[in-house]
Amino acid sequence: MQHTGGPGWRITMDTSGPMLIALYIRDVSGLDGAGFPALSHAAPKVRHADHSHLTAEVGGISALKTEWEAWWEQLVKAHPQMSPEMSPPGFRSFANSPALRRVLQAHFGAALTWARERRKEYAELEAERVAGGSAHLLEDIVEDRLLEVGRNSRDFDLTIIELPLDEQRAWFLEPDKIIMSHDLLSQPEVFRSYVQPVVEILV
Repeated sequence: MQHTGGPGWRITMDTSGPMLIALYIRDVSGLDGAGFPALSHAAPKVRHADHSHLTAEVGGISALKTEWEAWWEQLVKAHPQMSPEMSPPGFRSFANSPALRRVLQAHFGAALTWARERRKEYAELEAERVAGGSAHLLEDIVEDRLLEVGRNSRDFDLTIIELPLDEQRAWFLEPDKIIMSHDLLSQPEVFRSYVQPVVEILV
């Protein structure tokens, strides 16, 4: 986790274990384009499995998509808190999402392993950023904007959620969150092109 801030403002960059698991479940279920925003596929790629037999009695793939989207919306809103709780093997928090619950029961072990591997990679990436100085880019973007407007910043908190996505871009979720590919910061100009307009709104 990286915190950057000044008088009245703070930007936090981190990944999310629950959202990593949700991404795995989305991709293993073949729910392309599900959720808001419709994020690109996870990287490394998660192999799609057929779940028609698992979900046939509980609404099929359309129910799974609806339930996954509701779960994703909860995760985005609750971040950095974990809500709803994922508690195998029963996943009681998902009692009202029977299709999703079945898929979670089938794939939770693999999803957890995949998410842990991605978190480990993210920790290594963070260490590289600190060593290389790229962690200061956010501060530079805010300071440039403050010089431009000639005043102190308005109070704001911005949360950047970094996820392993195969598309190098970011998605702004009003009013105070950005989801982005965790490789984006390695491309400073592209990173700036996504973050600067948001900072201009908030500062």
